[in-house]
Amino acid sequence: MEHVMTRTIPNTLSTPFKRYFLRWETFLLLVTVLVFFTNTQISPYFLDPWSLSDMTFNFSEKAIIALPMAMLIICREIDLSVASTIALSSVCMGLAAQAGFGIEVIFALSIIVGIGCGLFNGFIVTWFNIPSIVVTIGTMSLFRGITYVILGDTVISDYPPEFAFFGQGYVAWVISFEFTLFMILALVFYVLLHHTNFGRRTYAIGNNPVGALYSGIKVNKHKVVVFALVGAMSGLAAILLTSRLGSTRPGIAFAWELQIVTMVVLGGVSILGGSGTILGVVIAVFLMGLVTFGLGLINVPGIVMNVIIGAMLITVISIPAVLARFRERRRRSV
Repeated sequence: MEHVMTRTIPNTLSTPFKRYFLRWETFLLLVTVLVFFTNTQISPYFLDPWSLSDMTFNFSEKAIIALPMAMLIICREIDLSVASTIALSSVCMGLAAQAGFGIEVIFALSIIVGIGCGLFNGFIVTWFNIPSIVVTIGTMSLFRGITYVILGDTVISDYPPEFAFFGQGYVAWVISFEFTLFMILALVFYVLLHHTNFGRRTYAIGNNPVGALYSGIKVNKHKVVVFALVGAMSGLAAILLTSRLGSTRPGIAFAWELQIVTMVVLGGVSILGGSGTILGVVIAVFLMGLVTFGLGLINVPGIVMNVIIGAMLITVISIPAVLARFRERRRRSV
C-alpha cells in the first residue's frame, strides 16, 4: 500500500524535478536559508560559534518531543499535556534527588513518569473513545496542578553536580550534548517512521483508521504506544531542561505545547493526519530556532515571539485549504 508521506505544492506536477523542488521540505529549507542569511545581517554576533551553540539549547528539548508528536498527529491524535508532563517528571526527579537517590534512579524515574502520563492519555482516548484534544487539555491541567500541589511556590535544586552535564555540557567544542542527542533521536525516528512496519501502520491509521482496523492493524494499541513514546520523550526532555536550569519549579516548560505543535505542523505534518515526514519536522525545528534566536538578538520581547509563533501556526494550517480552493477554482474555470 502506498501512503502519502509528504506535502507538495501543488500535488499534480509534470516532472520528477518539479515534484522534488516543490516539496514542502524543499520550501522550508529555502526559507530556513533565507532566515539564516537575514540573521547574519541584523546582528554581528549571530555567526559566532558559541552564539549558534546557544541557539541549539533553545530548541533541542522541544524538538525531541516534536519527533514522536509528529507520529501522533499523523495518527490523527494530539497531546497537549507534554509541557505538564515535563513539569511532573521534573518534580519527581527533584523529590528523588532530595531523598538522596543517584542519577540512575533520577533518570529512570523521569522516563517512567513520562511514559505513565503518555499511557494514561492513550488509554483514556482509546478506551472511552474521547477526542485526544479534549483528554489532553484535561490532563494538561491535571499534571500541572499536581506539580503545584506538591511544590507550591518552592524550588528544588538539590541535584548532584554531575547532573549539570546533560543540560549544559558539550560533547565536542561547541556541540552540546542536548543537540547531539536530538540529532541521534531524529535519525532513530526517521528510520522508525519511514523504514519500518510500525511507521507504515502509523500512516495507514492516519489515512483511514477504519480501513487500517479491517486490515488487521490493532489501531488502539498502536495509538497507545505512540502516546507512550510522546510521554517517554517528554520525560527525557524534563531531564535535559531541569539539568540546564539547575532546578525544578512548578512553572517549568510553561506553554511549550504551542511551540512543539507549531514545529510539527510547520514541518508539513497534516493536522488532519495521514501525511508528514521527520525530515520536514527537523527542518522546521531549525527554522523556528533561527527565527526565535534572531528575534532575541534584536531584543524582541518573548510575548511578541509567541504572537509570531501563533501566526506561523495559523498560516501553515491555512495553506492547504487555500491551495485546495485555488485548485478547485482552476478546475472549474477550465
